[in-house]
Amino acid sequence: MTTGRRRVGITGKWRIHEMDLWDRDALDLVDPAFIEFLPDNTGSFGFIAVRGWMDCRTTTINDCPALEFTWDGNDECDRACGRGWAALRSDGSLHGHIYFHMGDDSRFQASRE
Repeated sequence: MTTGRRRVGITGKWRIHEMDLWDRDALDLVDPAFIEFLPDNTGSFGFIAVRGWMDCRTTTINDCPALEFTWDGNDECDRACGRGWAALRSDGSLHGHIYFHMGDDSRFQASRE
């Protein structure tokens, strides 16, 4: 990417600023909440005491660039895993959903760091 130009696509680090199930103070309990997608189709995320590592696949959702992913990680030191998706909106924001296997799920909104 050239300096001064807007980055296109989902690759990069995003700041999660909203989730359905938890308020902002909870999201940033351990570290600032984030989700990051790397060029090699991997990534990671963290919020509250949850940390996940992702295996991603590109797709489109409503004609917008998107990724679907599975993840493996931990929730307060207990093993956790699940799936999710993230889509880039026309306004440049990222919207998605994270699912815990046999547990909670929550939509999220994020902006590029």
